[in-house]
Amino acid sequence: MPLYHDEDQAMLADSASQFMAEEGAIAKQLRHWRDRECKDGFGHALWKQFAEMGFTGIMVDEADGGMGMGNVEAGIVLEQIGRNLTPSPFLTSSVLAATALKHGSDDLKGRYLPGLLAGDSVFAVAIDEGAKHRPERVACKAERSGNGFKLSGRKDFVIQGASADMLVVAARTSGGDSDADGITLFAVPKDAAGMSHDAVRLVDSSMATHTSFDGVELDGDAVIGEVDGGREILNQVLMAGRVGAAAEGVGVAGGAMDMTIDYLKQRKQFGQLIGEFQALQHRAAHLYSEVEIARAATIKAAQMLDAGSDQADLMASVAKAKVAKAAGLAVREGVQMHGGIGMTDEYDIGLYMKRDRALQEFMGDAYYHANRVAELSGY
Repeated sequence: MPLYHDEDQAMLADSASQFMAEEGAIAKQLRHWRDRECKDGFGHALWKQFAEMGFTGIMVDEADGGMGMGNVEAGIVLEQIGRNLTPSPFLTSSVLAATALKHGSDDLKGRYLPGLLAGDSVFAVAIDEGAKHRPERVACKAERSGNGFKLSGRKDFVIQGASADMLVVAARTSGGDSDADGITLFAVPKDAAGMSHDAVRLVDSSMATHTSFDGVELDGDAVIGEVDGGREILNQVLMAGRVGAAAEGVGVAGGAMDMTIDYLKQRKQFGQLIGEFQALQHRAAHLYSEVEIARAATIKAAQMLDAGSDQADLMASVAKAKVAKAAGLAVREGVQMHGGIGMTDEYDIGLYMKRDRALQEFMGDAYYHANRVAELSGY
C-alpha cells in the first residue's frame, strides 16, 4: 500500500484542513475556552459543526447512518486537529467509543449513535486505573446483580469524562486483575446513580476526570459484545486510539515545525535572517525528516488496521512511539529556535509543547510502546 492518500482521501484532507484552520483556530477555540476556564474544555457549537461536515460519524458504519470510513480517514481529520490544536471530543467519541459501539447491540447503537452523528452527544472511554497507561491490568469490577451488573471501582484520567453522555467502561467480570480474559465493556449513561467525577484540567487545558463507581447498577443491555469477552474489543479500541493519537501527534509536530520555519524566515539577528545560519538549517532539515517518517509510520499503521492485518497491533505501537519522539523534537526545537519569546504565553509555540506533553501520555508513552514493539517482536 502506498504511504500517501488516494484522491478521495486527499479531498477529505483539503476539506478538514480548511475547516480546522478557519473554525478550529487556536485563537478562536483553544485560547477562547482556556481563558474562560470552560468546564468542558471545548466548544459544543464547534462539535455541531463537526457533525455538519460529517466528521463525527466518519467511523460509524453506513448501515448505522455514518460515513463508513476507516482509521486512515479519521487520521486525516486528527492530523488537522493536532495542527491547529483544536479542542474537541473527536478522538474519544468518534474514534474510541465509535470503535467499541461497532460491537454493541442494535439497541445500544440506536440509543447512542444518533446523538453522535448529530453532534449532540459526547462519549468518553474509561480504561486506565493509575497515573500511567497500563490497560493490561483491570481491577474495576462488575459483579452479577439480578439481571444486570453492579459496577465498582475507579478510572483515572478519563478524557472528557464529566462532559460525556456515555462512558465506555472496561471492567472485570471474572479472573484476577492482571488476567487477559474476564474483561467486559459496558456503556454507562451519564446519569447512572453511584458514578461520580473529580474533574482535573490537564497541562494542555483539556479536561479529564478521576471517575468513581460506587455500586453503579447496570442492566444487561449495557454490555458491549459478550460478557467476559471484552478483551478483543478493548484491543480494537486501543489500537484505534493509539493510531488516532499518533495521527494527532503528527499534526502537532507539523504545526510546530511550520511555525518554527516561518519564524526562521522572518527573525533577523546580526543583520541577517536566522534561517540563513547553517546550524539552524541542519536542525530544521533533520526535524522535517523525522516528522515525515512519523507521518509515514502512522499512515501505514492506519492502513494495516483498516485491512485487518495481524501486524496492526505492532505497527500501532511503532507509530505511537515514533510520533512521540518526532513531536517531542518538534516542540523542543520550536521553543529553542524561537528563543525567549518561545517561553511566553502570548506566542503559540508553547501551546504545542503542552499539547504534545498530554498527547504523549494518552494511550501510552514512547517507552511503553517501545517495550511493546520489543515484546511483540519476540524479545
